[in-house]
Amino acid sequence: MNINAKTRLCGLIGNPVEHSCSPLIHNSLSEILGINMVYTTFKVEKDSVKEAVKGAYALNILGMNVTVPHKQEVIGSLKEIDPLAKSIGAVNTLVRMDGGYKGYNTDILGLYRSMTEEGIVLSGEKVIILGAGGASRAIAFLCADKGAECVYLLNRTVEKAKEIAMEVNRENDKEIIIPMAIADYKNIPGDSYLCIQTTSVGLHPNDEDVVIGDEAFYELIHTGYDIIYNPYETKFMKLVQAKGGRAFNGLKMLLYQAVAAYELWNDVEVSKSTSDRVFDILKKEMGIND
Repeated sequence: MNINAKTRLCGLIGNPVEHSCSPLIHNSLSEILGINMVYTTFKVEKDSVKEAVKGAYALNILGMNVTVPHKQEVIGSLKEIDPLAKSIGAVNTLVRMDGGYKGYNTDILGLYRSMTEEGIVLSGEKVIILGAGGASRAIAFLCADKGAECVYLLNRTVEKAKEIAMEVNRENDKEIIIPMAIADYKNIPGDSYLCIQTTSVGLHPNDEDVVIGDEAFYELIHTGYDIIYNPYETKFMKLVQAKGGRAFNGLKMLLYQAVAAYELWNDVEVSKSTSDRVFDILKKEMGIND
């Protein structure tokens, strides 16, 4: 990569950021596409988000990604916000405009693109979401927007699930999200659900942890999607597969949220073949052979 006086800069703000795969993805895209842009990371403390965004604009930085714990905090520093990101209440991508940055949520775009690529259709689908954090909230909005039949939102603390259900149901003017305590999963009626695992349970090095260990639960699931990508095959995925279901991890979600941000910053369309090349680079870096 030839860095010169015309090279545009993008980066990631968060804390921690040292583990991030984002520089590999974005710099690989620039190299493949021949775009003069470089990407790095910036560790930003919680009380410095406003100053970081103001400084980035002053330094003519083209765009920023935002990761934990700043996805909500950064909203107060934006010039504009995309309606979807506003509904979700979280921003992970800043795009430079006159006078500041516009905020987007490409996390959810990445999830939807990766699910679509795997043949997962949300319209008319019955869904179970495990967890009630920021990712769960975004996914609940996505399911409602794409016409899911119903969504059972399970969380250890049912109050958090109720808060998300109230917001999504109010926004859509119908009772599509059904909050439930994880302990009450046996009350879910029928079978044949898409289940999306949004918690950090099972994240490396706790590879054998799982939100629900009862094998009978997985008889409900025809497809499982775990937003975790390390380990590459989580305990949740193994339990889904053991009962005959399909299972996917979050690595393509990671890839496609980055691709969506890259497209916004550079006003380009990244082809599937280019995305596949970067995906192979990402897997190689992670030591994944499948």
